[in-house]
Amino acid sequence: MNLLVSIKKFLGKIYRFIKTDVFFAITKVIPFWKPIYYTSGNESPITFSIWFHQKILGYNKSCYWPVHFTSKVTGYKNIYVGIDAAPGISPNCYIQAIGNIHIGNYTQIAPNVGIVSANHFMFDIRQHIKKEVRLGEYCRIGMGSKILPGVTLGDFTTVSAGSIVTKSFPQGYCVIAGNPAEIVADYSKEDSIKEKFIRYENKFEYNGYIANSKFEAYRKKHLNV
Repeated sequence: MNLLVSIKKFLGKIYRFIKTDVFFAITKVIPFWKPIYYTSGNESPITFSIWFHQKILGYNKSCYWPVHFTSKVTGYKNIYVGIDAAPGISPNCYIQAIGNIHIGNYTQIAPNVGIVSANHFMFDIRQHIKKEVRLGEYCRIGMGSKILPGVTLGDFTTVSAGSIVTKSFPQGYCVIAGNPAEIVADYSKEDSIKEKFIRYENKFEYNGYIANSKFEAYRKKHLNV
């Protein structure tokens, strides 16, 4: 019992330390912690907790972007993840990349989202029918949504929470909702409104754990997309 109490106190001290400015400064100079420092202001920042669960404890260890330990990712080599985009960084997501998946820059994905790029062949469930999924830039995928194989979403598409997306909306600049998802707000043909959509850029650009300046070389060497 005393040992357990001692361990809890020790872990508590570590936790308090990683919340300090001193620890944050250290992350800037240690190579494998640099992404924690440089992505801290992003919409999908790499935190110490996510890094620890992923890189030390081994949850979704192969993924080159931050993934929450409760999420599941398969086929990471078939997934292209843009700048400040991290499918599965929110809890309880399921990302299945038997076929290719492309996630555009600055696209954010909420908890409990499913994205699948293949279906079982109905006459032989050992076989899969692959269909690429492409999400444009600056999309928002609401909590509990499901993106099914073959779907393409254009830039600035918002998927309302709980939606089941069975078909493509390549024009973007819209809000879709429902099961199956349909357009509930369409700004794609209204130039005066489209101009209000902001294309921001982060000061430090990272594709997951990889600096954007090095990502193309990584992609060519390690990925299938």
